[in-house]
Amino acid sequence: MTDDQEMLGGPEKSTTEKDPHDWVTGDEPATGAQKSYIDTLAREAGEEIPADITKAEASEQIERLQEKTGRGRG
Repeated sequence: MTDDQEMLGGPEKSTTEKDPHDWVTGDEPATGAQKSYIDTLAREAGEEIPADITKAEASEQIERLQEKTGRGRG
């Protein structure tokens, strides 16, 4: 491993993370895993989220709901 090798994980935010709107597949329907997690978070937050959202929208909703429910990533 070299000092300039890109690493995943660790204490700092990954530089590989992209804005969901820049995803090539961001306009595809949300995955089953995303919908399941949103369902859990939305129930905890007392919200309802439409099921026909895109992958990018799902990612944004997950981040927002994680903040609201205290399940944020750090």
